[in-house]
Amino acid sequence: MNTEHLNKYTNEYSEHGFFQKISRSLGSLAGSFLTKVLTLWYTLRDEDTPAWAKTVILGALGYFIVPVDTIPDILPMVGFSDDLTALVSASAVVWAHIKQEHRDAAKNKLKSLFNI
Repeated sequence: MNTEHLNKYTNEYSEHGFFQKISRSLGSLAGSFLTKVLTLWYTLRDEDTPAWAKTVILGALGYFIVPVDTIPDILPMVGFSDDLTALVSASAVVWAHIKQEHRDAAKNKLKSLFNI
């Protein structure tokens, strides 16, 4: 993802849009995908995460939120593949700042969202 696209999608990020997208997507997204999304979100909220890493995460989460992207999310199965690519790429770039507590919090949040 180049800098121009990163800035565009960083501006798309909002917590309201983030949770709205998750709530609309619960039926069509696999748990592991949502765990990745939520792990990045908890990493973003951690004050120990450096600003550059937060910018990368905001770009990926903004891309996840935006309704019109490379592959429309309404397409069954493949609609989230570009979102997953952006999220996995962001995770790879900021991996050193993703803590076990972020992963655990993401799993717990997912459990509470699904009431399991």
